[in-house]
Amino acid sequence: MNSISTAHDYEGNHAFLRSLTDGLTPDPPMTVAEWADSYRMLSGRAAAEAGRYRTSRTPYMREIMENLSPSSPVERVVFMKAAQTGATEAGNNFIGFVIHQAPGPILAVQPTVELAKRNSQQRIDPLIEESAELRKIVAPARSRDSGNTVLAKRFPGGQLVLTGANSATGLRSMPARYVFLDEVDAYPGDVDGEGDPIALAEARTATFGHRKKLFLVSTPTIKGLSRIEREYEASDQRRFFVPCPHCGAMQWLQFERLRWEKGKPETALYACEVCDKPISEAAKTEMLSLGEWRPTAEGNNPRTRGYHLSALYSPVGWTSWSDIARSWEEAQHNDAALKTAKNVLLGETWMESGEAPDWQRLYDRRESWKAGVVPAGGLFLTAGADVQKERIEVDVWAWGKGLESWLIDHVVIEGGPGQQASWSGLDMLLDRTWRHETGADLKIQKLAIDTGYEAPAVYAWSRRAGFAQVAPIKGVEGFNRASPVSGPTYVDATDNGKRLRRGARLWTVAVSTFKAETYRFLRLDRPTDEEIDAGITYPPGTIHLPGWADSEWCKQFVAEQLVTVKNKRGFQRLEWQKLRERNEALDARVYARAAAWIIGVDRWSEDRWQALETELRDSSPLMQSRVMKSRNKSREGQGSAPSRDDAWLKRRSGWLR
Repeated sequence: MNSISTAHDYEGNHAFLRSLTDGLTPDPPMTVAEWADSYRMLSGRAAAEAGRYRTSRTPYMREIMENLSPSSPVERVVFMKAAQTGATEAGNNFIGFVIHQAPGPILAVQPTVELAKRNSQQRIDPLIEESAELRKIVAPARSRDSGNTVLAKRFPGGQLVLTGANSATGLRSMPARYVFLDEVDAYPGDVDGEGDPIALAEARTATFGHRKKLFLVSTPTIKGLSRIEREYEASDQRRFFVPCPHCGAMQWLQFERLRWEKGKPETALYACEVCDKPISEAAKTEMLSLGEWRPTAEGNNPRTRGYHLSALYSPVGWTSWSDIARSWEEAQHNDAALKTAKNVLLGETWMESGEAPDWQRLYDRRESWKAGVVPAGGLFLTAGADVQKERIEVDVWAWGKGLESWLIDHVVIEGGPGQQASWSGLDMLLDRTWRHETGADLKIQKLAIDTGYEAPAVYAWSRRAGFAQVAPIKGVEGFNRASPVSGPTYVDATDNGKRLRRGARLWTVAVSTFKAETYRFLRLDRPTDEEIDAGITYPPGTIHLPGWADSEWCKQFVAEQLVTVKNKRGFQRLEWQKLRERNEALDARVYARAAAWIIGVDRWSEDRWQALETELRDSSPLMQSRVMKSRNKSREGQGSAPSRDDAWLKRRSGWLR
């Protein structure tokens, strides 16, 4: 009896202890994907599909988010992707998970501080506001001492800091266990002279050892310069394999296997690489649900995972296969559009063609128009001045809609920057006018002058001439398509040994961007004479050279080529190298193009262009003659009171005379 009682007591005590132990054992670790499916709500103002977040909508994001979870040994997750794939929302899930489940310091980096502010208001605030769990943890910004500002969100156990890759101060603001680097290909090459922004951000995680997590995301840009491609190529290069609905063969989707009838993108189907049977987009949802990531290379670091995804995987209702086919067809014969398609739709880098166009071809297709006259399509003038030791060379360019351009004048001012006569010659050039085909007179709206040689002398003249019409510039290597010109910044300068209180307004120009653009424009196909007679116009960006441009000028215009070189660490980069010693024509073109950018031409609306056309037409001598006749008739009938036409005559643009 006692033995039986003892046995029952033992079993009861064991059950109690087991129950107690189970209660003390923490729940199995939750992953970022599980958290998102349980707690994430998408706001209508921040997402195309409002409501509860569903990883099943973008099943390829599951493994990526699992590797962002503390339970995974992976430390660096690299995602090279197309647009419309759900990467940003995965990054926001990562942030929400950390705040709620694994608190610690988070650093989220956008390309610029302004974009970080916008992301905070459009993405992070809705992330917090739409989640009851996050609202309890992150105090509203309006409450006293909440620690919740646009660029900082404090929560128990940590803080989210948002900053831009252009701010060295923001990148080294605090140690961070978690780092989210978004659109890294848009980051500057060097931030405030302190180095690469990715390296600066990653250095913030050093104290956390193997507990750190970094998420690097971007649409790629230019081959040889793309950060995300460099990071992906150093990883195990994972691709998302999906089954063919016909034969079951697993494969990753490639653009080359997307087929459609020419001119009918709505017929787009995918051809299986094994059985070659056509796959309709209706099968994509099931294919994605059965897909899996597979490495396609040996990674250098087992704690790094790299993923690549094109828009071919975009969920039904986002970017369709027919959308991709249509965009690809529309981009043909347009390098800029093809680059966008490669980057945004395929998630691949663009190989910038740096092969110099043949100078003889440029020479042979020169056009005839009267020297010193601006053709009808040119609506305003800019100039680029290249300062040499013994001379200053200036090219004047006219610009029209779509960045179509015409070389109007080439001026060589002998003497160099050490002689006052040289600067007087530039003064005269700024006061000069060129006759437009309509009869109106145009002056240079903006002259960009290089400060690479005798910068103090250039600053001094620019200050005297006035920054409204003159823009001193400093060329830097590298591409920056988002903002190829930055500034102005005030630089200190010395004039005759006297320290100036305020320096010149200096603009910084990514010359590689405009050189590549110029070569792209030179390679554009042109309509034949018969097509022109039939009303076919020149494509946007066309560069027109006059008959007086000699062979030496044409050789200088294509005097460089873009080559790929490797640095000491083995990374590739693109570099412009001279084919000939003299390249003043190309440099002057880049400076004149920068001047047009500073004016704002890249952001002008169609209405702005239309207003320029109207103003030029109304400024022609014929139109002015009509205005004068109308004014005289008005005065004959009404006395000497000024007419509306008189008032118009006083409203003239600064570059019209």
